[in-house]
Amino acid sequence: MLILGIETSCDETAVAVVENGGKIRSNLVASQVELHKQFYGVVPEVASRKHLEVILLLLDKALKKAGICFKDLNAVGATIGPGLLGSLLVGVTVAKGIALSLNIPFVGINHLEAHLYAGLIQNPSFYPPFVGLIISGGHTELVYLSEKRECELLGSTRDDAAGEAFDKIARALDLGYPGGPIIEKIAKKGDPYKIKFPLPHFKEEGTLDFSFSGLKTAVIYKIKEMRDKKLRIPVEDIAAGFQLQVANIILDRIKKAVSLRKVKRVIIGGGVASNKFIKDFLFRNLEDVDLLIPPPELCTDNAAMVAALAYEKIKRGEISSLSVEAQANLGIGINK
Repeated sequence: MLILGIETSCDETAVAVVENGGKIRSNLVASQVELHKQFYGVVPEVASRKHLEVILLLLDKALKKAGICFKDLNAVGATIGPGLLGSLLVGVTVAKGIALSLNIPFVGINHLEAHLYAGLIQNPSFYPPFVGLIISGGHTELVYLSEKRECELLGSTRDDAAGEAFDKIARALDLGYPGGPIIEKIAKKGDPYKIKFPLPHFKEEGTLDFSFSGLKTAVIYKIKEMRDKKLRIPVEDIAAGFQLQVANIILDRIKKAVSLRKVKRVIIGGGVASNKFIKDFLFRNLEDVDLLIPPPELCTDNAAMVAALAYEKIKRGEISSLSVEAQANLGIGINK
């Protein structure tokens, strides 16, 4: 079964063709990083206009790379949320048009759930139950996926997402945008233990929620304090110390979730999961846990994960109506 995947939830225009949920025939991404760099973040109106400009060309390239034409497609999946509404509408509208014209199934995909399935493309034996973490510029969600593939939300961020905190620290250090790759690169030259930053504390004991705002604020105050005293800013050490504490927060929540749900499998997706320091830190410190983190190209926003999840949903008979709408604030799982 050949499934076309389309992903336009934020500032990446992505199109992919995946065969039987596991063989990637093409997986193309048109990035808008250079376009938004001057604003230190994504401008919604600019993002949606750029999606309109490139999506049809990218679609043509993805089909050609996969060695197929439109009539060979068996289904089409597209991200319906969460994300920027204008951006989502571009991908959803194109996908519905293709499905309607070819009389093939359309599957609306939850972007967050797709990140969990990104790792399963190349690792189909990594079956549930498992704890999943989606950690990116806009999201930090901890979930439990049962044997029946029912998703339960265990915890989420109460303020900044992890990737958002990276962006803000990078800006405070005048390093540019996006912050994640820059912080990771600079931190390699620093000592993560030289400057200690606080970890978040919640009133509710054992909570699985996240908070990066306090850590972010502590780092920014340290930078301001040094600047006020006209001291040299140890950029590398600050970046390394901040990155270490992000890794510690993630590790703590995963350990608690694994203990709570009594599972041995953990899968992580989202752009921050491509951070090599955090990835290596987790592999070293998660004992007796089978940890799966997909390759970087499947951690960041992509359409292969959309097509892969669409395949799973079609197998379960979960085909969407063409009346389904884009939902900017679409959540994941159910709270228990």
